[in-house]
Amino acid sequence: MTQPVLSAEEVLAWNKQTATRWRKLLTAHPELLAIPCDIAGTKTVAELLQHIVAVELRYAERLANLPTSDYAAIPFDSVDAIYATHDRAISIFRPLLNSDTDWTEPMDFVTRSLGPLRSDRKTVLFHALLHSIRHYAQLASLVRKHGIDPGWPMDYLFMNAQRPPA
Repeated sequence: MTQPVLSAEEVLAWNKQTATRWRKLLTAHPELLAIPCDIAGTKTVAELLQHIVAVELRYAERLANLPTSDYAAIPFDSVDAIYATHDRAISIFRPLLNSDTDWTEPMDFVTRSLGPLRSDRKTVLFHALLHSIRHYAQLASLVRKHGIDPGWPMDYLFMNAQRPPA
């Protein structure tokens, strides 16, 4: 019997779709960036978004064996600046997924909160992609409390769901 498999390409597509929708909402409501926020040790929504895209970029760089960007230097002063970082991360992930990377290979890296760790490349990849989804779900609750409904279903179920024919 064959087990269902969720591929890295599918998770990357979900991440990208989610980020695109948030970019559109935040462009329409840039005032949301200033909302107070305590998720992941941040003080504002802008800082939470910096955290989201910084994790994407820094793990993409690690997986690609590139120098890791300085977290503090990742901009969060505008929606465009925040999502330019996301776009940079996606531009690194894409070729990695089409390469002959050994995803079982262990890699050493340093986290901001727990210091040095070792994990296989596959775990690091999925962490980077799913970490964003988790924080975007938290962000959805926060912005709804401030009167803005994101207005789209965020679950993976809705990536390809269609209404059945009548």
